[in-house]
Amino acid sequence: MGFGWRRRRSAAGNNGSKKQEGGIGDRRELELQELVIPNHFVCPISLELMRDPVTLSTGITYDRESIERWLEAGNFTCPLTNKVLSSFDQVPNHVLRCMIQDWCTENCRHGVKRIPTPHVPVAPFEVSEVLLGIEGASRHVDHAKCAELVGKIEKWGGESERNRRCIVANGAASTFARAFDAFAATSNYSQIGANLLEEILSALSWMFPLDTEAHHYLASQSSLHCLVWFLKNGDTEAKKHAILTLKELSRDEKQTEALADTEGLHETLVEFIEHPISPTITKASLSVTFNLISSFPCGDEERLVFVEMSLVSKLLEILIDSSDKSVCEKALSVLHGLMGCEQGREKAYANLLTVPILVKKILRVSATATEFAVLSLWRLCKHESRDHLERALVEALQVGAFQKLLLVLQLGCPDEAKEKATELLKLMNPYRAGLECIESADFKNLKRSF
Repeated sequence: MGFGWRRRRSAAGNNGSKKQEGGIGDRRELELQELVIPNHFVCPISLELMRDPVTLSTGITYDRESIERWLEAGNFTCPLTNKVLSSFDQVPNHVLRCMIQDWCTENCRHGVKRIPTPHVPVAPFEVSEVLLGIEGASRHVDHAKCAELVGKIEKWGGESERNRRCIVANGAASTFARAFDAFAATSNYSQIGANLLEEILSALSWMFPLDTEAHHYLASQSSLHCLVWFLKNGDTEAKKHAILTLKELSRDEKQTEALADTEGLHETLVEFIEHPISPTITKASLSVTFNLISSFPCGDEERLVFVEMSLVSKLLEILIDSSDKSVCEKALSVLHGLMGCEQGREKAYANLLTVPILVKKILRVSATATEFAVLSLWRLCKHESRDHLERALVEALQVGAFQKLLLVLQLGCPDEAKEKATELLKLMNPYRAGLECIESADFKNLKRSF
């Protein structure tokens, strides 16, 4: 018995193009050919050709990736025999791997690609040894030695997801954060120092979420100053790794106060939002901004800082221009946060685009965007003077807000948004006569999900 390896081959050529016969185009049908894979080459778990066969204590061979997932799920038995494993050692079956590779080579004419020789997974003691070396190099400010060891960790991490899990599990994040802090404190950002710090940031980016100790070192004054330096002076990759690190830090309310006090951070965030470099950097900048204005106890002060930097109008411009769902959601969340203070509402009210844009985004982008648009519209209408309130309500009615809010309630939404939508409908009701406008384009696709 064997397992079928199926492939498609076009008799008319690799690209399935028509073959001319006697001046008439003739497209030949695709053939299905079946190649039998020997049973002992197939992993009993995945039922696919094994790429890295390993043998357990029961004598049964599995593909390494499949058996590791089985063991990591908390299983203590051999999947095939159901016997309790006497050890979790996975011995590479080099003979079987060579046989599989030879079989692939023999059948390459059938479209079978040769399986590359797998890298030997890194062992925990190897990781610990290198991390100890990084700690020593950090204490002695040895750039060359630290760069060599960081490169080794990155090489291991690039070989497999299993290696990354092993590296993270052995405390690499806190070691790298400590090294970043040490070299940031002593660096004058020369080429050598900047390259090492960038390598550390690059490695940290695949270790998220970071532990408390790593947060502590990365939130130091020297580390934050260095991160802002990369935001201003690094290339696109360095900027990306720096802003993603700041995004990770801003999730911890304990660190937001340190972030808020970092010189140059606010200006850089607004610059990235106003002049996008890459979608990743824009989204991360919006996330950091949102976390800052939502934090306690510095959130109120942060709102004022960003409002004074004209962020409200910049966010409205993004909402006009961007078609990226995630960017729109994050921009609306930040706008909603800024409108939590009186100055933010004044800026929003003063901009003639605010009400039309908020109404436009309801039911247009996603459920999350709809929620923030409704909450922002409520803040704009609920917290103003009588004259401002009437004007905002009239503008909202004129661009079809009443019908959209009714549909929001009918389609379902979170409790807070439902409550605010109901209040808005009550406020608008007295002004409805002769003011309602229905934009059919907003409703024609409502049967589809957001």
